[in-house]
Amino acid sequence: MAFVIKGILKAPTDMSSLYADSWINFRYVDRLTVSGGGSLDGQGATAWPRNECKKNPNCQSLPTTMKFDFITNSKVHNLRSINSKNNHFMIFGCSKMSITNIRISTPGDSPNTDGIKIGNSDLIDITNSIIGTGDDCISMLSGSKNINISNVICGPGHGISIGSLGKYEKEEDVMGITVKNCSFKNTTDGVRIKTWATPSIGNAYNIYYEDIFMDGVENPIIIDQQYCPVPPCNQHESSRVQISNVTFKDIWGSSKSASAVTLRCSKSRPCKNIVLDNINLTSYPNVGQLFSSCFHAHGFSYGNQNPYPCL
Repeated sequence: MAFVIKGILKAPTDMSSLYADSWINFRYVDRLTVSGGGSLDGQGATAWPRNECKKNPNCQSLPTTMKFDFITNSKVHNLRSINSKNNHFMIFGCSKMSITNIRISTPGDSPNTDGIKIGNSDLIDITNSIIGTGDDCISMLSGSKNINISNVICGPGHGISIGSLGKYEKEEDVMGITVKNCSFKNTTDGVRIKTWATPSIGNAYNIYYEDIFMDGVENPIIIDQQYCPVPPCNQHESSRVQISNVTFKDIWGSSKSASAVTLRCSKSRPCKNIVLDNINLTSYPNVGQLFSSCFHAHGFSYGNQNPYPCL
C-alpha cells in the first residue's frame, strides 16, 4: 500500500478530538509506503496549554500526529511534520522500517512533542532527517532493538535518548542501538540514557555512539539512572536497570554546562564496560573549565580526552 500525502494536511482543533490516541494511524500493514513530500500540521498551539502531565500524573494524553502499530517491511520518507499536539511519529510493535528525509519542527518549549518515539520494535533505520522539537528528537523505549540512526540533525530538543526505562514492571530489554554521524545544536541533552530509580528490572546494552558533533549542548554525554523530570521522586531508591557495553567514540564540539560528561549510574547495578574513545569537548562562552563525573560507572577511556576522563 502506498499512502501519498501532498500539500498541507491540517489536524482538527475542536475539543472533541484533542484527547484521541492519534490523528493518523496505520495498523497491521506489510509493505507500506508513506511519502509524497507533503506536510502534516498538527496545529498544536491550541492544545499545548491543556498538557497538564507535569502537574497531573493521571493526565489525558494529547494525540500523536502519525502512529504506526505492527507495521512490517515498510518505508516512510519525504514528509514534514510541524506543530504536533504530542509526539510527531510513534512506532510500536514494528519491524523492518526505514524512515528517511523527514523534517520535524515544533517550538523548543512545546510540551511532550517528541520527534520519533519507538517502543517494542526491531530493525528500525532513521536517516537523513532534521528534527527540532520540545522534547526528545528521538526516544527509544522498552523493547527497542537493532535501531540504526545516522545523519540526523537535532535541535532544539532534548537530544537522542534511550528511555526513560524502569518506570513500569516487566519492561523489555533495549539493545543494539547505533547512533552515527549526527549533530546536536542548542539542545538540553546530546546522547542520553535515562532510567528511573525504581524496583523494576531491565537491561540496556550494546549501545554505540560515533562521530557526533555538539554545538552548545547543555549535557553532551549523559547517563542518568536517577531520572526525575518532575520531583519529588524516591531518590533513595536505586535503579535496577543494568546498563552495559556502551561506547562513546569521536564526539566533539561545545558544552553549555561545566559537566560535559556525566555518568550517573546505579549503586545496586553499576554500569559495566563504558568506553570513552576520543572525546574533545570545549566550553561554551562563560561556562568555565569542563569536567567529567562518574558515579558507579566502570569502563575505559582511550585516545584524546577533553575533559579529563573520570573512567
